[in-house]
Amino acid sequence: MVPGVSTLKAVIAHDADGWRLDRALAHALPTLSRERLKVLIASGQVTRDDAAIVRDPAAKALGGQNFSVVVPLPAPAHNVPQAIALTIAYEDDHLIVVDKPAGLVVHPAAGNLDGTLVNALLHHCAGNLSGIGGVARPGIVHRIDKDTSGLIVAAKTDRAHEGLAKQFAAHSIERRYKAIVSGLPNPAAGSVDAPLARSAHDRKKMAVVHADRGKRAVTHYRLIQPLKQAAMVECRLETGRTHQVRVHMASIGHPLLGDPAYGRTGASHRPVLKQLGFARQALHAARLGFVHPVSSETLTFDSELPDDMQELFRALIV
Repeated sequence: MVPGVSTLKAVIAHDADGWRLDRALAHALPTLSRERLKVLIASGQVTRDDAAIVRDPAAKALGGQNFSVVVPLPAPAHNVPQAIALTIAYEDDHLIVVDKPAGLVVHPAAGNLDGTLVNALLHHCAGNLSGIGGVARPGIVHRIDKDTSGLIVAAKTDRAHEGLAKQFAAHSIERRYKAIVSGLPNPAAGSVDAPLARSAHDRKKMAVVHADRGKRAVTHYRLIQPLKQAAMVECRLETGRTHQVRVHMASIGHPLLGDPAYGRTGASHRPVLKQLGFARQALHAARLGFVHPVSSETLTFDSELPDDMQELFRALIV
């Protein structure tokens, strides 16, 4: 066995024939989440019994197939470059825009000491990341939740970091999310202006609070398409607080499907979520726009819905 890793063996069940590989492996290895397996597959940690490395989480599984899954063991709390596959939307000498998969943590912290976006960026950028974020999170200007997919920008130089940070502070960054929520919002478009702070009951969660307790938070939403007792919506952030879209949509009675912290999944949605193995908030950072902090060029990037949200969307079409 290679030091620092464990290797798990998995046999695809015959009733999982034709499933996506990440879903079939999650069924065979219940100790690993589907999102964790997506990251392991994409980073080349999964091999078939013929020794071929499989890197596509959406590959079709065959009943009876055997796989080996290499799982890194917890490592010391320090940043090390790791060869984790990244989808790059844009890159130059000053910054990089990554289309992050759900399940990938942005920076090392307790419980996630490696296998993060920072580890991947340190490898990809050969250590050339801005140091303003400190030892724990070099290059990181903003974050999106572990189980939220989509676009995130990181700074390679201090000049880029400072310029981007000023735009985030001024709320001039364009950030649009696509979400699948419970129920049909009425009105079909509107704004949620509700301050957010740490929940008094659970410090891992955020909550809508009185203005003198929290930070101003504003989300503008609009209906994209009605679904079966649900809806696809676009949420544009005026501010960018922790869990903002998730808390704001829940606060107006339309929590995100699959959200383990703020969702209240109704009986009508539980069967389809279980059938698809969908166990994360249905949230995707679909658009990111900003002024390049060095060239002053206006840049806008769009990201398609990931496969799991597309599957959920199709399953809910009226």
